Amino acid sequence: MDFFRLTEDRIREAYKNGEFKNLPGYGKPLPDDELANIPEDLRMAYRIMRNAGFSPEEASVKKELMTIEDLIKQSKNELNKEELTHKLNEKMLKYNELVSKKGGKTNSSVFKNYEQKIEKKFLK
Repeated sequence: MDFFRLTEDRIREAYKNGEFKNLPGYGKPLPDDELANIPEDLRMAYRIMRNAGFSPEEASVKKELMTIEDLIKQSKNELNKEELTHKLNEKMLKYNELVSKKGGKTNSSVFKNYEQKIEKKFLK
């Protein structure tokens, strides 16, 4: 007998014996899926991220941060770099706010500046 069949049989037996009647929420409808508005092919990824402690908004802001960082690296115009750096700092504040609400580590600008100095040193 395979594991799947054994599991199914035990569940059916427990149901017949009334072992599920004392569970919280028994006989009540399931709560609405909070990810119902996410496309079906992405829901599992969002659930995994949520269970790991990431929020969709946090992931979105992190993606924007990475894009802005790439734009800064590619930009030759100093004025444009300043604008992008300002935008990057705003996004970092938003990201840090989202992370700190959960009690996690923030992406401090001190560490970011240090990282940029290291990159400059090694890229020379």
